[in-house]
Amino acid sequence: MKGFAMLGIGKVGWIEKEKPVAGPYDAIVRPIAVAPCTSDIHTVFEGALGERQDLLLGHEAVGEVVEVGSEVKDFKPGDRVVVPAITPDWRTSESVRGFPMHSDGMLAGWKFSNVKDGVFAEYFHVNDADMNLALLPDDVPPEVAVMITDMMTTGFHGAELADIQFGDSVLVIGIGPVGLMSIAGAKLQGAGRIIGVGSRPALIEAAKYYGATDIVNYKNGPIEQQVMELTDGEGVDKVIIAGAGSDIMKIAVEVTKPGGIIANVNYFGEGDTIPIPRLEWGCGMAHKTIKGGLTPGGRERMERFLELVRNDRVNPGKLITHKFHGFENIEKALLMMKDKQPDLIKPVVIIDW
Repeated sequence: MKGFAMLGIGKVGWIEKEKPVAGPYDAIVRPIAVAPCTSDIHTVFEGALGERQDLLLGHEAVGEVVEVGSEVKDFKPGDRVVVPAITPDWRTSESVRGFPMHSDGMLAGWKFSNVKDGVFAEYFHVNDADMNLALLPDDVPPEVAVMITDMMTTGFHGAELADIQFGDSVLVIGIGPVGLMSIAGAKLQGAGRIIGVGSRPALIEAAKYYGATDIVNYKNGPIEQQVMELTDGEGVDKVIIAGAGSDIMKIAVEVTKPGGIIANVNYFGEGDTIPIPRLEWGCGMAHKTIKGGLTPGGRERMERFLELVRNDRVNPGKLITHKFHGFENIEKALLMMKDKQPDLIKPVVIIDW
């Protein structure tokens, strides 16, 4: 089969590979809609996961089941399915303890384009199909459902980690697609003031659509200074980090009130350490909690998020700014994510087999 791969750090291209084989609990899926992610860019062009050779990329997909293992009960060939970016091994102690995203090791629930071939291929493998696939409802377009698989679940996980309470002031740093979904999640959880940090007009417009009450443009001055001015020197109750480099943690700590929470769902692709300012952290005693988490995966979460979409609680389809048709356009869409032209939020590729 054909697939689009990381050939090495800084190198991508089309290659031929053997079609994957399903184990007894697994499924083989043919993609019908896929989307590239900034994580793919970190992986390839920053070497964030180290050297990978001929690793098929992509972890955001909706597809059609073509084969299932002998123990799969709920899915059959021909089913159209939503495939979460995180596909844990559900028969592990980590899953039993409530952390399936770390099944078999830290971050090991993230398998596609990390520890195994991804979804940018004619066929891809899904482990634990009954626990990791969700049926695609007829009233949700495949391209919209692709936005659920990573962008929506990751952004909402930022709001979950922040433990947002009614009326909280929330700062969302980075209003790319994940940050936009963090804004939407914060609004649904009852946030009062929501401040988004970004600069591109398309993202600012989308942030306001999803619920941002204020925008901080980092090109207009230091983020921390602008946030403190907006909040009359008080800072915010909660911060969600959904973008930027590792130095952003210093700013997040500075603008968080004592007793507040900093929730990180950003993929820090470079550097050995993340700085935490000593004094602004109250010498370690300010009750400023820092959390960071990989989004949960699995079937039930996808089904719940599909219900949010079907009942008009949130429209992740607004993230899509560029739509392509044809398997061969995966490369074009990926490089678009790398270059980030001004009007880009998220590209999607519809595959008409």
